[in-house]
Amino acid sequence: MSSFVIVEPPGCSGRTVKAGDPSANGKPLPVPIGHPRVGPAIYATLTELGADPDDLLAELRLDPRLFDGGKLVSYADLGRLIVLGAERTNCPHLGLLVGQRVTLASLGRVGLLMRHSNTVGDALRVLEAHSGTQNWGAVVGLGTNDGVTVLSYAPYGPEAESAAIHSERALATMTNVIRTLCGVDWAPEEVLLPRSKPRESFPYDRFFRAPVRFDQEMAALVFLADLLDKRLEGADPVVRRLAEGRIRQLEAKQSSNLTDELRRYLRTQVTRQRCKAERVARMRLVHRRTLSRHLRAEGTTFRQLSNEALFRVAKQLLTDTSMSLTQISTALNFSEPAAFTHAFRRWSGMAPSAWRRAHRPVRSSDGAQEEPYPTGRGDMRCGDSFPSLPASL
Repeated sequence: MSSFVIVEPPGCSGRTVKAGDPSANGKPLPVPIGHPRVGPAIYATLTELGADPDDLLAELRLDPRLFDGGKLVSYADLGRLIVLGAERTNCPHLGLLVGQRVTLASLGRVGLLMRHSNTVGDALRVLEAHSGTQNWGAVVGLGTNDGVTVLSYAPYGPEAESAAIHSERALATMTNVIRTLCGVDWAPEEVLLPRSKPRESFPYDRFFRAPVRFDQEMAALVFLADLLDKRLEGADPVVRRLAEGRIRQLEAKQSSNLTDELRRYLRTQVTRQRCKAERVARMRLVHRRTLSRHLRAEGTTFRQLSNEALFRVAKQLLTDTSMSLTQISTALNFSEPAAFTHAFRRWSGMAPSAWRRAHRPVRSSDGAQEEPYPTGRGDMRCGDSFPSLPASL
């Protein structure tokens, strides 16, 4: 299964990284692609808030046609638009509002297969296994331990900027999906977000209806594992078989290689302290030397991919959260903060504290809230919830 789309959208191309970058291998890296329904959701949300999406797209020098329904848009462009939109509308939780508009029906054949699965657990395993057919550049994880299930989302592409925005957007969408399957009253036990706590957290509390933990090392919905056994009413095995067959056909057409597979795996394992070549080799039932040989044939090494994953998550936590360097080094399984600082300096050319100062966005103080972006609709404010986009299967 491919982790990235093969044909890049107009105006987007792979980047060639500089020497010393842990993702460097002398070749352009593929561009992570977002779900095709996200662009229209951003467009509609900005319009509801009174902003002119076309003006913002022009400011970013993006082609408005990229955001037509069904088009594939790079994660970087989606993130840039949401960041600028949040700034212009003074709505720091714009990603949350965008995610609320995307529903189970918006997921196409993956959503259809989920809807006709036998149980909620089967449906979420479909999302985990097949999200790549429409959501290149991110990985969905599902794990259960001691009666508690964690449904996680992690952007993993080499240019996965604005990871916090994409993560809160995706958690809102996954909440919508589970509520469609289980009923509108469903709520998780808690929500984990890898971003600093905003001035106003009530939009998150109101939507998720659960404790929201900010400054976390991962993005996830946490709920009791009993939910996985809940049977779905109206599941049709004929529709399920047809959807499964079509998804297999789509995945068979997607290019896949070991490097892409390992990027997906490593992104989910970085904060689980499992980035070991021996573990991956055992999972693939090959000797470590065989694994290394396959990776060399693709122009990379396991150490390079592992460092790439660590570097990417470190940058995201430094930029989007208020976690201390000690907390970040622990989350990434470094023996001590000094070891993390040494590695980060080797990857980026500067200390993590200096990198954070240079890249962390300017955040408003906790004082009086600024006036929102001028809007033509007096009844629609940043804190409001918006209806879902119409979509059909």
